[in-house]
Amino acid sequence: MEEEKLESKTKEEINSKADEIIELKRELEEKDDRLKRLMAEFENFKKRSGKEREILYNSLLADIVKSFLPVLDNLEKASGAVSTDENFKQGIELVLKQFKEVLKANGVTEIETVGTVFDPELHEAVCSVIDESLGEKIIKEEFRKGYKIGNKVIRHSMVVVAN
Repeated sequence: MEEEKLESKTKEEINSKADEIIELKRELEEKDDRLKRLMAEFENFKKRSGKEREILYNSLLADIVKSFLPVLDNLEKASGAVSTDENFKQGIELVLKQFKEVLKANGVTEIETVGTVFDPELHEAVCSVIDESLGEKIIKEEFRKGYKIGNKVIRHSMVVVAN
């Protein structure tokens, strides 16, 4: 009889330990699942915040560049002006070249105009003319250069459109 009690007690302990192991495994699986979810959420957060930072950087860069574009316009006008002082003209051209290199290094590009098809997302038409030598909606002349960073337009090009 004592053997039966001892055997019964051992079976109860074994069953109790088995139940405890099953419960611990369930808790471990829950915590493992929570950890995986948290890791996935954190990865998504990193990606999202990286994209937001990039968008904010490009927006700030575009605002800064936009404020300098009138200076660039004036440098281009000055380099195209007639001057008897060659050293002065050469200095203006060097400053203009350096300015354009800085813009290019920061991802700023000029929008193509003359000879291309008019695109309202890139160009601003100030007038249209009839020109039989050009096709329909072909840009004939550029009044003011346009610039963009990547696909974002900083300033639209002011153009004359044919036909």
